[in-house]
Amino acid sequence: MLPKWTFSEVDKVFSLPFPELMYAAQKEHRQHFNPSEIQVSTLLSIKTGSCPENCAYCPQSAHYNTGLEKKSLSTISEVVAAAKRAKEAGSTRFCMGAAWRGPRDQDLKIVCEMVKEVKKLGLETCVTLGLLKDGQANMLKKAGLDFYNHNVDTSEAYYDKIITTRTFKDRLNTLEQIRSAAIKVCCGGIFGMGETNQDRIKMLILLANMDTPPESVPINMLMKIPGTPLENVEDIDPFDFVRMIAVARIMMPTSYIRLSAGREKMSDALQALCFLAGANSIFYGEKLLTAQNPIPEQDHNLFQRLALKKMLIKPMAIDG
Repeated sequence: MLPKWTFSEVDKVFSLPFPELMYAAQKEHRQHFNPSEIQVSTLLSIKTGSCPENCAYCPQSAHYNTGLEKKSLSTISEVVAAAKRAKEAGSTRFCMGAAWRGPRDQDLKIVCEMVKEVKKLGLETCVTLGLLKDGQANMLKKAGLDFYNHNVDTSEAYYDKIITTRTFKDRLNTLEQIRSAAIKVCCGGIFGMGETNQDRIKMLILLANMDTPPESVPINMLMKIPGTPLENVEDIDPFDFVRMIAVARIMMPTSYIRLSAGREKMSDALQALCFLAGANSIFYGEKLLTAQNPIPEQDHNLFQRLALKKMLIKPMAIDG
């Protein structure tokens, strides 16, 4: 079993001089991955809006008036068509997200069929469907699901400042069900919601100290959506954001650290620093569920300028 991280240890790493922190993160990155390759995923909203949860950052919450167009569950053919486009654009993982507190069994059966059809295309599959009931993770496993995304969002201490319709323990219970079903875990959080660096460190400690850390760790920069309680929150310092990417890489060296929501507002230089700090995965496409994302041509141009390559399906780790 891996040694457990303590707050004082991680705080010391976070506080290193910037060049030293980046060097430490690069050393860990190179031991487990090709530092010139980026894993590319695509995220599709398969059911949009009217979510009963009150996540303060989310435009899909029924608690806030954000002008979002609500859409019912997509058809299997619509999802397959989107997955084919994603594969043609270079994605190796196709993620499907539904704005539910948790899926009903009848809806989950349809999602399982979506998973089966996407798998036939040779893509890795991921879903984010909210809280799971007993037995539902096993249904998804039988359908061939590779990853389940269920973010903890922030530290346990700050959690009720962001969400009150479910508890932090509810999140952990679903993560336990995912692990028990032998599905890979995709779990991270959002930085820039008014939390402190101490909260961010505590969130990363929770993830890194799991018996098996998440195989995929999405790090989101808050997208400030008009109509949500966080629309006027103060921006996170970009260097603090890069530091957190580096700390995540050092703490979870074999995980994919995904630069997720918020890239549309990031400069190319900031994204390049994040890649240097150990981020090696992005979402590709113009939308992340309902939020804006850089258009594929922008990412292609950035990859060319940085001489980065897209990972192939199911990449092999390298010996640094």
